[in-house]
Order: sequence, then C-alpha cells, then structure tokens
Amino acid sequence: MTPETILTSARVLTMNPTHPRGEAVALGQGRVLAVGRRREIEALAVSETEVIDCDGATLLPGFVESHMHLLLGGAELGHLHVGGSEGREALARAFRGFAAAHPDRPLLMAQGGDYAMLGAPMTRHDLDAILPDRPIAITAHDLHTVWANTAALTAAGLLKGAAMPHGHEVVVGADGLATGELREFEAFAAVIALSGEARLNLGIATGEEPDPWPDDAAQAFDRAKAAAGLAHAARHGVTSIVNMDGNRYTLDLLAALRAAGGLTARVKVPFHFKPHMDLDALDRAEAMARDFADDWLSSGFVKLFMDGVIDSRTAFRTDAYPDRPGHRGTPLFAGPRFNEIATEIDRRGLQIAVHAVGCGAVRSVIDGYAAARAANGVRDSRHRIEHIELIDPADIARLGPLGITASLQPPHVPGAMDFGLEPTLGMIGRARLRDAFLCRSLATAGAPLAFASDWPVADISVLRGIGAALTRTAFDAPGARDERVGLTDVLRAYTAGGAWAAHRERVTGMLRPGLAADLVLLSGDIEATPPEAIAGISIALTICGGKVTHRA
Repeated sequence: MTPETILTSARVLTMNPTHPRGEAVALGQGRVLAVGRRREIEALAVSETEVIDCDGATLLPGFVESHMHLLLGGAELGHLHVGGSEGREALARAFRGFAAAHPDRPLLMAQGGDYAMLGAPMTRHDLDAILPDRPIAITAHDLHTVWANTAALTAAGLLKGAAMPHGHEVVVGADGLATGELREFEAFAAVIALSGEARLNLGIATGEEPDPWPDDAAQAFDRAKAAAGLAHAARHGVTSIVNMDGNRYTLDLLAALRAAGGLTARVKVPFHFKPHMDLDALDRAEAMARDFADDWLSSGFVKLFMDGVIDSRTAFRTDAYPDRPGHRGTPLFAGPRFNEIATEIDRRGLQIAVHAVGCGAVRSVIDGYAAARAANGVRDSRHRIEHIELIDPADIARLGPLGITASLQPPHVPGAMDFGLEPTLGMIGRARLRDAFLCRSLATAGAPLAFASDWPVADISVLRGIGAALTRTAFDAPGARDERVGLTDVLRAYTAGGAWAAHRERVTGMLRPGLAADLVLLSGDIEATPPEAIAGISIALTICGGKVTHRA
C-alpha cells in the first residue's frame, strides 16, 4: 500500500512492547503501514506522499482521554471561568465584566469555582452582592456543586427548596429558603436549564432522553457544543474519548457530526444507570451497544455514580469526616442493590464504570464486581472504578485479581496542578492521607491504569496531566505517600492503557502496523525534558484516522 503520509526524523515511542521505538512512521488508508528506521520508511515514499520532518520531537500514539465530558466541556468553553479568582473583589470583577459582554444571556454561568474561594461557604447572598438583578451561578470545579444567586434560584423555582432524589440536595437554611448551594446534578438541573443547555446535562443528571425530541435548530445548537469540545480535544492531542455521561441523544448528535465529516476523535458513550431505574432499563443499554459499535462511535458500557465528592462531604467513606463526627456520607446504591445491578450488567456482556471517590464507595463497587464474577464466571469484562480518591488499605490488592481498571485523574490530586490543598486535605483528615489519591500503590498491586483529566472538571491538557503525574508527591504533606510513577507508565496510561481499558486495543493505543493512524507529535523530546517542564511542551500535530485534526 502506498503511504499517504510519512512522519520522519522523530523519536517514536510506539507503546508496542515488542517494537517500542522507531524513527519514522508511514500512514495510509487511515492505518499505520510501517514503523521503523528513517531510511527504511522514507524509501516507501512516492511523489504523492506528504513527508513531515519531525525534527527530533517525540511522536506518540494519539492520547486516549479515558474519562471526560465532551458536550459539557464544549458548552463550558463559552462560560465564564473563575478558577484562580480568589476573594470577593476578584469574583465580582470577573462576573461584572462577563455580564457587560453578554447583556442578553438568561443565565451568567461560571465554571471552576473553588469551595474555599471566599474563605467561607458560599451563599446566594454573596452572589447577590455581585449581581442582584440577573441570574448568576457558579459550578464547582468538580461539577458536583452549583452556587446560585437569588435571581437564579427564583427563576429555577428553587428558592423555597425542592424535593430531590436521594443524594441530590437543594440546601435550605433556617429561614426555610435555599442557601444557594445545590448539591449534585438533579439539584441544579433547573438552574442549568435557564441557559438552554439542559439537554446536554440529561445524560449525567437523569440518564433519560430529551422529551420532546429536539427539533433541527436545537440539535444544531447541541452539535455545535460537541464540535467545540472535539476541536478543543484535538488541540491537546486527544484522538480517543471515553465519555463519562450520555444517552442515545448524545450518540445521535455525534453520528450527525460524523456524517458531516466533523467527528475528529473516536468516542465511546455510556448508558447512564440511575438509582430510580429498574433493571429492564438495561434493555436501552443493550440497544445502544448494538446500534453503535464501530471503530469511531460506540457504546457498550454502563456508567453509575456510587457517591459524590470529598469537598461537599457527599463522598461515601468507611470512617467519619474529621469535622463531622458520625457523618460518613451515604452511597447512592445500597450494597445488595448494587450487587444485583452489577451482576445483571455483567450478565448482559456490558462493561461497567462506576464513579467512586470515597473508600466506602470504592469497597462497595469492588464487592459488586466480585459478586458479578461469582454469579457469572470469569470473563474479559474490564470493569472500571473512576477516581478512587480514598481507599482502605485492605482493598488496594483486590482490584488486580478481579481485573478492575483504576481509572485515575492526575490533575485531581490537590496541589499537583490547579486544585488547592484545602479544603480537601482537611476533609480527608491527616490520618487518612496515606490512603488518598494512590496511583503507584494500585499499579504495584496489579491494577491496570487508565489516566484522564475528567475535563471540564480539570484542564484537558494531557501534557499538563503528564507533568502532574510525574511531579506530585501525593500532597507534599506529612504522612502522605510518594505515589509517582515513571514516564513510560504515565504515557502508557494515556495511550495503550486507556485503549485497553476501553476494549479498543485492536483499534488504537499503539503505533503498530494495522492499527489506526492515530498519532500526536509533540513540540519537543519529552524524554529529555525535566518533569517539571513537560507542561511547557506543546502539541505540534494531531492525526486521527490518518487525517490531520490539529496542526500548530
């Protein structure tokens, strides 16, 4: 086969253990044709071949984003970003400038809020002092809490509180009115709806489909958000995405983009199983798996939440929060119920991915996967646990023998990238730091690793994530473990490890003849760059399926 493109004079890291390095790669028909020495590969060129001189820079398989939220991230690119805006004056300046620039928006939505950004729990009164006459809201950086002003709460019908499903809460004060803090997705769904972006949140909030089905204009609006997210991912070298929320509508939007030539990454979308659902809802998951199952757009897995997050004390622990004796959080699924659900999903041949942050939630998920194996036998399920921010030491060695993937996010570690040490350290408690945000310990115990950003929770930049994984010493705090892993293992977790965890190792994740032509060219040599400087490297070129999706 004649090469359409040759990338040469590169430091090729193939992630293929039998052929780990090369100097050049030939591509054609959307596939890798050959990997080898420069002279051998350049000799394959014909007059029509585009030859790209990589000038000694690192060439890798395209990055696999193993946990992100494509449509939510695409929407948030147009919101106000307040990460790093500490203090009332900075926050007020940011909001007032954004309001002046967008006089017609029905909701002024900000992203990247910090639980400690005002030095005390945020209330609607704090936000009323910034803009009392227009609905404004701030989403926490973890996406699990929203703070809204009185105008937003009134417009959303939440000012006097509202009944919510288990695990979701409109916090109400002693005066009987909402404080402004909205915990978990269904609690703040009505505020999000003010912006016209409610459809994009359905997959993560309720797991249901839009009703009525959106008209052409609404679908075009939503596709534009997806396209913006895909373009942002391509700029960061991402060629494969495991979306961690979604429904059939999400798949339909992406299918329409694909038909128009606008799908620039391979995307996997889950069926989102919620506590209110009966087991027969999994018929929908099977239908999605059947109807979307090719190399570009697929389903085949079920996502669940077992708990919330540490900073709002909604993560489920085996012990109490240090500042709340007796409070451990509560699981969204009781143990026997989750065991039943996991067993049924596994029986249907689907993969499971569960958000579990607290050590109690992690244990419950492991128990459920063990119950599924006991009931159905051993199969190549590759069930996953997402986040694992706190784990009981007794559970570390349980993941490997059960084949459970540890799907981790290096940017989430407090102090490693953009997230501050507090309030997370205080919420975990000094006595438990040795059990928090483990990576090396899980890998050493045999758990396969898959890395991601959880964008838009954290910056999507894989290079910054790599730097965070390499330079962290857990929290740089007394009692914490050094949980760094080496560069090769970090790169594998962002490429071949992520592909394997998504059952896509026969498609992508390595530079090997016959696999997809998914590549990322860096601006420099990552192996020769000090870990603390890796974030300064940029993405020179992204290729997915043989087509350039980003060129610096």
